[in-house]
Amino acid sequence: MRHRHGGRKLGRTTSHRLAMLRNMVTSLLEHEQIETTDAKAKEVRRVAERMITLGKRGDLHARRLAMRVVRRREVAAKLFDELAPRYQNRPGGYTRVLKTRRRRGDAAPLSLVELVDRPTGGAKAKAGASAEAKPARRSASKAKAGAAAAGKAGGGAARQAKGSKA
Repeated sequence: MRHRHGGRKLGRTTSHRLAMLRNMVTSLLEHEQIETTDAKAKEVRRVAERMITLGKRGDLHARRLAMRVVRRREVAAKLFDELAPRYQNRPGGYTRVLKTRRRRGDAAPLSLVELVDRPTGGAKAKAGASAEAKPARRSASKAKAGAAAAGKAGGGAARQAKGSKA
């Protein structure tokens, strides 16, 4: 029995699981939103909430404890300088897990983990929107391959039409 043994094993060794969670928490704090499987999302939420609580404390010991988990100094600085003041008056519940879809390859349930009260507008959102508005450029080789495929399909249809007339 696993009484009083919290946390999911996620089918990984301890070192792999801890490294994966550290990377995912760092990505979550950096981008403020990530998509992953349901089980991983629930585990990431636990660690991320602890990191934001450390950020709210703000002392040197809290910074050192956060740096044990957060992999990049820039993200740790963001945690203490931007995220902690944002959640200063909030007593917990800094993240939200939204179930999104099933993964195509293995039908694993996926979830979106995001920080609550994150800014939706701003320079980053505008830059992302303008990048999405641009049409995707196709490389010359892909364009030629697409044209060749269309030509083969058209040629085959023409041959079939000739064959049916004769």
